[in-house]
Amino acid sequence: QVQLVESGGGLVQAGGSLRLSCVASGRTFSSYAMGWFRQAPGQEREFVAAASWSGGSTTYADSVKGRFTVSRDNAKNTMYLQMNSLKPEDTAVYYCAQYGTISLAPNREIRYWGQGTQVTVSS
Repeated sequence: QVQLVESGGGLVQAGGSLRLSCVASGRTFSSYAMGWFRQAPGQEREFVAAASWSGGSTTYADSVKGRFTVSRDNAKNTMYLQMNSLKPEDTAVYYCAQYGTISLAPNREIRYWGQGTQVTVSS
């Protein structure tokens, strides 16, 4: 059974930064692409960013391009999301996800979810 545990969320002022972490266990971390999603109150869960198995290929939602950076350390079974220049509209629960593919294939599917970590950006 795969477990994904997020941490690093919290309350920050607009313009500030946070770094989220996601630690994975249960199967070979380096064999799968990983992603970040978020869900604001009353809204659907949306894609934020993803990284291929090596982290060499990444993709971002337009809303976070240039502000967020996804990375991973396969030796530590950990994925990160560095969030800079945060805005109130970034407020949401952020979820870590593991795909069933090694690359960022267009048809990639989520296999596992973390429990989420709250990020609140005050204006």
